[in-house]
Amino acid sequence: MLTLKQLKEMKPDTIFAKGEIVDSPDGINATNGGGQLRWVACRGGIHDWAVYCGKTNKDWKWIQYWGDKVTGEENIRKVVPCEDEAFNMYRY
Repeated sequence: MLTLKQLKEMKPDTIFAKGEIVDSPDGINATNGGGQLRWVACRGGIHDWAVYCGKTNKDWKWIQYWGDKVTGEENIRKVVPCEDEAFNMYRY
């Protein structure tokens, strides 16, 4: 469970969670293509954060800098369970 305290203690640009999930309503529904997506959760320059996703043929750093930002609250909380205070720091 991500907390605001944890965000404040992280260094900027830290990838603090990552994984793979299906591109469908059961996962992160980016294109509903049914394939796998990679995602990374990373801290920003201040104690904000965001989740980015991309195809599985891309490495984690590529996804962090050039992936598609995940914007739906349900999708965000699905991959990064978090307290409301931490969620409020999400960078849309």
